[in-house]
Amino acid sequence: MSIQWFPGHMTSARKKAGETLAMADVVVEVLDARLPQASSNPMIHELRAFRQRPCLKLLNKADLADPVATKAWMEYFEQQPGVKAVAISCKKASDVARVPGLAQKLAPHRCDAVKPLRLMIMGIPNVGKSTLMNALVKKRVAAVGDQPAVTKSQQRIDISSRLTIYDTPGMLWPKIAHPIDGLMLAASHAVGVNAYIDEEVATFLAGFLLEQYPAMLTARYGFSTENMDAVSVIEAVAKKRGCLLKGRGGEYDFEKAAAILLIDYRSGALGRISLETPDLRAERQTQLAALAAAAAAADAEKA
Repeated sequence: MSIQWFPGHMTSARKKAGETLAMADVVVEVLDARLPQASSNPMIHELRAFRQRPCLKLLNKADLADPVATKAWMEYFEQQPGVKAVAISCKKASDVARVPGLAQKLAPHRCDAVKPLRLMIMGIPNVGKSTLMNALVKKRVAAVGDQPAVTKSQQRIDISSRLTIYDTPGMLWPKIAHPIDGLMLAASHAVGVNAYIDEEVATFLAGFLLEQYPAMLTARYGFSTENMDAVSVIEAVAKKRGCLLKGRGGEYDFEKAAAILLIDYRSGALGRISLETPDLRAERQTQLAALAAAAAAADAEKA
């Protein structure tokens, strides 16, 4: 399954972001702490590299992510030049209050009313940019919703004579190269619901949970995961939650059970879960490269 989602407004948003970045001092990239690399738009890296801007990476929703994985990701990102990484929850005022000071350290020359610090908030849809913006300004200036791509236009807010913030719409990139990234983004609600099928994404999630967090499935739903596969997990959720199709003789409603599993993951009801670590991502990249090489060799033989 290959998930792709690139609404029309994102093309103009990318162009506008490139223009605005010329005026910004620091990029504040908001990531989903449960999938930090998969939720990092490569176009943002390209734009800030072109302008040579430092980056404060905010691993938001850290309260929903595995703390061990989050620590590994912060260490990974901080090995990159011009990058500072911090785990936060944009819903916590104390976490958000740290952001301007952390960004200031990346641009120490912008520190007064003559040279105010200019931050550009960027990220993919539904990672918490608008929540961050509202918390920084301390009032509702950006629309917040539980659907991706709520914000569709850029805005500038002068918080004080020393701090200006540019808020940008969530941007994905035109082609998600790796299918697993698309599945992780869909599971975490970063793409529109018309771009994927719940059952397929939930099957991916169930398989991952079986491998990495089986005890959380047992704790949440009360079944043993021994000898299970991903499909049987969805079936067991349907059984435990009474998901039955009306008039179908007790047949399970897999669509409803899939939605329950996804909602429980997204809300944190399952527990603190990370869908990738630096080591796991490297392993997946190696596997994908091997598959691509094998496919290329097969094509060459046919030719």
